[in-house]
Amino acid sequence: MREFRVVFVAHLFSLLGVVVSELALTVLVYDLTRSPLLSSLTFALGFLPYLVGGTLLAGLTDRLPPRRILVVCDLLCAGCVALMVVPATPVALLLALRCAIAVVSPVFNGTRMATLADILGEGDLFVLGRSLLRIVSQSALLTGFAVGGVLLTVVPPRGALAVTAGTFLVSALLLRLGTARRPARGSGAAGSGLSGTWAVLRNRRVRALMLMFWVPPLFAVVPEALAAPYADEIGVSTAALGLLMCALPVGTITGELLAGSFLSAALRSRIVLPLAVTGVLPYLLYAPEPGVPLAAAALFLAGATGAYTLGLDAWFVAAVPEEQRGRAMTLMTAGMMTVQGIGMAGAGIAAEFAPVHVVVAGTGVLGTVCLLAAAAELRAAGAAGETRAGRGGRRPKGETGLTAI
Repeated sequence: MREFRVVFVAHLFSLLGVVVSELALTVLVYDLTRSPLLSSLTFALGFLPYLVGGTLLAGLTDRLPPRRILVVCDLLCAGCVALMVVPATPVALLLALRCAIAVVSPVFNGTRMATLADILGEGDLFVLGRSLLRIVSQSALLTGFAVGGVLLTVVPPRGALAVTAGTFLVSALLLRLGTARRPARGSGAAGSGLSGTWAVLRNRRVRALMLMFWVPPLFAVVPEALAAPYADEIGVSTAALGLLMCALPVGTITGELLAGSFLSAALRSRIVLPLAVTGVLPYLLYAPEPGVPLAAAALFLAGATGAYTLGLDAWFVAAVPEEQRGRAMTLMTAGMMTVQGIGMAGAGIAAEFAPVHVVVAGTGVLGTVCLLAAAAELRAAGAAGETRAGRGGRRPKGETGLTAI
């Protein structure tokens, strides 16, 4: 589909801009300050402002035409990166500009998700389209930093930032010329800011679905966050560390490709909860402090269970009213990024008091308990929806209740 191809290519350019700019900015801040703390803070600022942008700005996604939002967000990112290139820009402003990009990112991502439903419909094409974009995002973890590293051997950090400003501009141009103009989905009657957010979260099924999107990444990021300390704990090389860092995204890509290519929509729906609740069980393999092969296998298996998101995407787009779709998807993506930051921070704190392999194995236990609770809430939300429908209540468009679970 031509319009989806445009969105896909624009996503690729925008994503490369984000990944390379993060790397280049981290190197630039370290060169200017020689401070590991400020350098690492540059990465952390990519997570924390998501919560602000996702809650306070989410209403824009339904009150403004989606193409306008996408183009303006890309232009804002390009402008922020262009200011980073200016030699006179102080470190404090560099970090503030990094925050600004992170604030608009959930608005951009949520709007793009909602636009996919407009382009591809609410059925299987939407699920597969979302999966393809996720695969590109995971692949960026494997290739984006490599591209950035090569680029930084040729040009200084500010030169690399200038290149990423160009990738954001290309994305904006593609979206402006290659996607259709669509009207805003809602009138803003649901409110703005936190009141509008609560208007979405009053729907118990939507809350339960968001919880199922948020809980797995909260625990899944723990081994990645502790990969370097674990490599040091077992005394392996940096090459082995690279293998540990790659295993989870490779597993995720493999699981999504297999599920999208070979499983029917009905089967993808049936495996959502089994895969989700067992997603961090492979981390129990860390208990005996395994070597790199077994640890990498555990991470690969955990990543492969991420195939549950295909079926979960279908449930989510069916459960959310169209006029709230942009806001709901913005909240969902903002929550996923925020919980990853929380998970990384929590992993670091826990590793101060216990060996890394114990922390990861404990994550497998605690995460599974929390996922079972989230799955029970999702089942209860489905049952509540069936009860209301049976009493004459109106079920949201596309809702299938327990038959989908």
